[in-house]
Amino acid sequence: MPVKWVLHWQPNQGSTVSSQILNEATQCVESINGVKEGRWKATLNYYKPLLRDQTNQAEFPRDFLGISLADQPNKYYFIIRSQRIVLEADSSIQLIMERLQSYKSKVALYFEGFQYQLGDFRLRVGKVVPTHSENVRGIVMEVEYLPISSMEKSRKVMEEFLEIWHEALSKRSLPGKFVNIDLNFGEFGLGDNYTPQHTAVRYALVMAHMIATVQAVRG
Repeated sequence: MPVKWVLHWQPNQGSTVSSQILNEATQCVESINGVKEGRWKATLNYYKPLLRDQTNQAEFPRDFLGISLADQPNKYYFIIRSQRIVLEADSSIQLIMERLQSYKSKVALYFEGFQYQLGDFRLRVGKVVPTHSENVRGIVMEVEYLPISSMEKSRKVMEEFLEIWHEALSKRSLPGKFVNIDLNFGEFGLGDNYTPQHTAVRYALVMAHMIATVQAVRG
């Protein structure tokens, strides 16, 4: 599977995320000859246990994330961050969980936007919105380098591409920047060869950072 980085928009102190920034980012992709391929969507659910008997509390994770990815429509990914666990399941697991009633989805977020092809790269730029809402909570950008599945071998090319991207975007004088978070995938038992589980872990961390950023701006 091609290596993918997931970046998120970090607003400057005192500024907020808006759909205008998303529009500027997509225009920027087109200005560097990105070819629009269509729409994409991913979802993230934050689950909490429904404990009928409090004595079993220690046996259940306090919370975990469930993620569906645009390029893996038949799969669903669970991340238990506290225990550094990532699991792949069939997408039907969501229905099973609803019926079992052992965990409840407390927060559901959608990532949606456009997909572009740019040489050997595929870019996805999209907004983060809660279910049943149009309020933009964040902006994410996936950068996929199609020829290589080794994270180490692709690192230099990815960094060079992001330099070009940041330079192109800086001309628009936007109040913030796209940030890539470096991760130790070994903690989750993942190796150098890129898999969808790597992407799921990236989204989990991006989400944690975005929530922290929102809280810091409000605070």
